[in-house]
Amino acid sequence: MEFHTWLAFLVASCLIAISPGSGAVLSMSHGLWYGVRQTSATILGLQLGILLILLIAGAGVGSLLLASEVAFSTVKVLGALYLIYIGWCQWRAGDASLLQTETAATPTPWQKRCLTGFLTNATNPKGIIFMVAVLPQFMTETRPLWSQLAVMAATLCSVDVVVMHSYAASASALGKLLRSARAVRVQNRLFGGLLMAVGAGLFFVKRSGENA
Repeated sequence: MEFHTWLAFLVASCLIAISPGSGAVLSMSHGLWYGVRQTSATILGLQLGILLILLIAGAGVGSLLLASEVAFSTVKVLGALYLIYIGWCQWRAGDASLLQTETAATPTPWQKRCLTGFLTNATNPKGIIFMVAVLPQFMTETRPLWSQLAVMAATLCSVDVVVMHSYAASASALGKLLRSARAVRVQNRLFGGLLMAVGAGLFFVKRSGENA
């Protein structure tokens, strides 16, 4: 990959990571609930989801997925229902995160947080559409496919890790300032509602070329 092409992809990666989405909301939600350190497992899962989508798009499977209405609809519905489910769980938590901290209860295992992050990105149809539509713009036939994908993966994930940790740190700082049971309940319902809203929004995502 030429240096100027990589710079363009770096800028695109920054814009993608900064733009609000399910990954950003989940990072803030877990940052608020678990703290930045434990949210690293969630962010690891988000990156694994990104890598899966990038490999699918790079291998050409993403194009086939977008071409199949049934396959695309299946991924879309599963992704939407999953986000709505985890959003609903947080909405119902009330002030449970405060009680968890005060009683030093065992936090959610890191494997479960990692899986939550992975499924959030891996089942996001917007990510698939983006990868299939954008990746070819930064690729060339004169260089090996997999070496270009490796550079893109390293760039995209590095940027996303920094941005997601920033989101988590911001939410964690907010949570430390608002530690009353009522404030925690409001925060959980806010982020739970956002996750459910993002999930509901996925139902309206259409394949490339479909009419709105």
